[in-house]
Amino acid sequence: MPTESVSPAPGRHWRIFSVGLLGFSSGLPLALSGSTLQAWFTTAGMSLRDIGWITVIGQAYVYKFLWAPLLDRMRLPWLGRRRGWVLLMQVVCALALFDMSFHTPQGAAGTLAFLAVVLAFASATQDIAYDAHRTDLLRPEERGPGIGLMQVGYRLAMLVSGAFALILADRVGWGWTYRAMGCLMLAVTAVTVFSPDAPDEQPARSFTEAVVEPFADLFHRYGKLAFAWLLFVVLYKLCDAFALSLSTTFLLRVPKFSLTQVGTVSKTFGLAAGLLGAVGGGWLVTKMRLYPALLILGICQALVNLGYIVLVHSGPDVSVMAAVVSAEYFFSGLGSTAFVVLVTALCNVRYSATQFALLSALAAIGRVFLGPVAAWLVPQVGWSTFFLITALSAIPGLLLVVAMRGAIGGAEKTRVH
Repeated sequence: MPTESVSPAPGRHWRIFSVGLLGFSSGLPLALSGSTLQAWFTTAGMSLRDIGWITVIGQAYVYKFLWAPLLDRMRLPWLGRRRGWVLLMQVVCALALFDMSFHTPQGAAGTLAFLAVVLAFASATQDIAYDAHRTDLLRPEERGPGIGLMQVGYRLAMLVSGAFALILADRVGWGWTYRAMGCLMLAVTAVTVFSPDAPDEQPARSFTEAVVEPFADLFHRYGKLAFAWLLFVVLYKLCDAFALSLSTTFLLRVPKFSLTQVGTVSKTFGLAAGLLGAVGGGWLVTKMRLYPALLILGICQALVNLGYIVLVHSGPDVSVMAAVVSAEYFFSGLGSTAFVVLVTALCNVRYSATQFALLSALAAIGRVFLGPVAAWLVPQVGWSTFFLITALSAIPGLLLVVAMRGAIGGAEKTRVH
C-alpha cells in the first residue's frame, strides 16, 4: 500500500489544542439526538409514548465497539487512517441535522426519529475515530493537558447543543436551531483537516486481525490482569453514574426545585465547575502520578454524593443545590480526566479504535443500566440511604485502584505499538 505523504507535524501546542477542538465536535451531536430532541417532541405536544421511544435512539454509543474494528481495518482515501473517518462522520452529522430541520414531530415523527438514529450512529462512529486519533496522537506526557482540553471542548459542546439550543429554539424555532447546529458541525471540519496526524500504523489486513487481534492483544499484553482492567473500567465511575441516574428527578420531587432553578444552576454553576474540574484534572495528572490521582479523586467522587443527603432535608434552598451540584460536577470532571488518561494508556496504537471503543463502552454500562436499579431501590430504602449506598458503591473500584497500583504506574509510562 503506498505511503501517504504527511506534512511535518505541527508543534506540541497545536497538537494538544486540536484535540480539545475536536472534543467540541465529539460532544455536539449527543444532546441533539437525546435531551434536546426530547424537548422538541415535548413542546410539539407529542404523547409520552412517542417521547419514550426517543430515549432509545442513543444506543449506538453503547454498542459502538461492534463496528469499531471496521475503522481499524479500513483506511479512507483522504486525511489518513483516523481523520478521514472523523471528517466523513462530521459531514454525515451535519447533513442529518440539516435534514431534521425541515421536518416536525407533528408531521413526520418517524422520519425525525430515523434521522436522529442516523445522527447518533454517525456521532458514535466519529467518537470511535476521534478517540483513536487522540490515543495515537498524544505522547504520554501530553495525555493530561490534551485530555483535559478534550473534556473542556466536550462540555462546552453539551452546553451549546443543550441549554443554548433550547434558548435559540424559543426565539427562532426548532428548524433554524437545528440548521445552526448543522453549520457548527460543518465549521469544525476545518479543525479535522488541519489537525496533525499521528505516526501512521499499518491497518489490519484481514477480518481476524481487525476483529480478533484487538481483543487478543489486551489479554496477551496483560494476561490474567486483563480481567482486572476490564472490571476496573466498569467500576471506577460506577458511584458517579449511580448518583446521577436519578439526580434530576430527586431535585424536582424532594427539595421541589422548579425546572428553571434546576436548569439554571446545572447550566451555570455546574458547567463552570465541570470545566474547572476538566482543566484541573489535566493539570493534576501532569503534577501527580496517576495512581494517587485516581485514588484521591475516586474518594472525592464518592464523598460528594453525600451532599445530596443535605438536600433531602434542606428544602428548595438554591445556594445549597448550587454547592452540591458544583462539587459533583467539579470532582466528576477531575475524575473523568484521570480516568480517560488511564484508558488511553491501556490502548495499543495499532488497535486503538477497537480497544478504546470497547473500554469506553464498558465504562458506559453504569450510565445506561443503573437507572432502573436506582428507581427500584429508592422506594425500598429512601433517598438518604440511597445516596449513602451510591457513595459506598465506590469501594470496589477504590480497592481495585489500590490492588493495581503497580500496574497503573506501568501503564502510565507506556505508549504501546
